[in-house]
Amino acid sequence: MLTPTDDPRDDLRDGRPESAAQRADRNWADVLQELRVLQTGTQILTGFLLALAFQPAFVDLSGPQRTGYLVLVGLSALTAILALAPVALHRAVFHRGVKPVVVRFGHRALIAALTAVAVLLTGVVAFVFDVVVGVDAAVVAVVVLVVVILVLWVVGPAVLRRLSGENRVSGESRSGDGKGRG
Repeated sequence: MLTPTDDPRDDLRDGRPESAAQRADRNWADVLQELRVLQTGTQILTGFLLALAFQPAFVDLSGPQRTGYLVLVGLSALTAILALAPVALHRAVFHRGVKPVVVRFGHRALIAALTAVAVLLTGVVAFVFDVVVGVDAAVVAVVVLVVVILVLWVVGPAVLRRLSGENRVSGESRSGDGKGRG
């Protein structure tokens, strides 16, 4: 297992005078803050979904709408599990000197949770549009939402990475000044 001094990726030149342990602590704090934001949104969506089943109009849903609803509830639970996985891992390996590994796992779990949230948000919007307006409106809403998510979550960050000249492999800017990280 890699320790902070064994991991070559821990010696990123990003202009910060910090040890590998300090960098891991800072990165872990960043992951935790992002998880807090993600978890709040997931909890709100989950609460919304769970409350729907107890509404009088719920009995009017068609079979496919009920199936879609149950898929969304399951996806909501999966999203919460993904968002909590780094915290569970941190608790399991607390004081074992593997924080850089926990940070990398947290990063990957956060990406997976964001992907699940994107699907969940899209599904909830599709469900609501289908129930309120109809299938055609749901399809339009989903297409618009998918485009917005792709632009803001995938394309925009990719463009910013390219414009900043960040080299993701070494963590250095292409100019070699070490200031390409944000």
